[in-house]
Amino acid sequence: LVWYTNKAEVGVYSAAVKIASVITFVMIAFRTAWPAFAYSIEDDREAKRTYAFVLTYLLAFASWVALALGALAPWWTRLLTAPHYQRAEKGVALLAFAGAVYAGYTVLAIGSGRARKTQWNLVVTGIGAAANVALNFWLIPRYGMVGAAVSTAAAYVVLFVGMTVYAQSVYRVAYQWRRVLTCVGAAIGLTVAARVASLPLAPSVLLVLVYPLALGALGFYLPAERQRLRRLVPLAR
Repeated sequence: LVWYTNKAEVGVYSAAVKIASVITFVMIAFRTAWPAFAYSIEDDREAKRTYAFVLTYLLAFASWVALALGALAPWWTRLLTAPHYQRAEKGVALLAFAGAVYAGYTVLAIGSGRARKTQWNLVVTGIGAAANVALNFWLIPRYGMVGAAVSTAAAYVVLFVGMTVYAQSVYRVAYQWRRVLTCVGAAIGLTVAARVASLPLAPSVLLVLVYPLALGALGFYLPAERQRLRRLVPLAR
């Protein structure tokens, strides 16, 4: 950014990173506890079933947090930064969803560790880093800090896909891909709806709050999960 733009653009991008990093802080406890828990499951069948559900639930939660950050980005930037950093709102959603995707990567990476075949993990992360650098050279001259945010999000997607391919080749898990795509896609769709339409604060907050209902409408929940939700929310009966 300094090379292609200026320090002011770096400052705006830094503000976007700091706001989006909320999702990183939220995930610290999970990332600390997850490896010990994942390796403690001795039975492979139980481990694979658990890993599949953890990826689904983690991405559903992380996507909801990313939605809250992205859909409400204009107000977060006003609350947390000075007026001349307001453009940071354009990068918050991209960086927040990048954080959500990285959270999913931490679940996927456990497969190669359990199989004791981590030698290619460095290659996967190297490919993600190379994608980031290449996209920076392409996007930053044209789009400034937004280009940097796009390249970061794209690099994490590359990292996620790369680890999926590798981990599945050494330790196959029946991840719930339809549900994963549903929860992430719904959050992205609601974020786009809020920001493209430049909705005021109240409708934007409403879009964040209806995320669990949107998942229900899209068939995300399993029958057993719907039953539990009905017990938790009597009014839903």
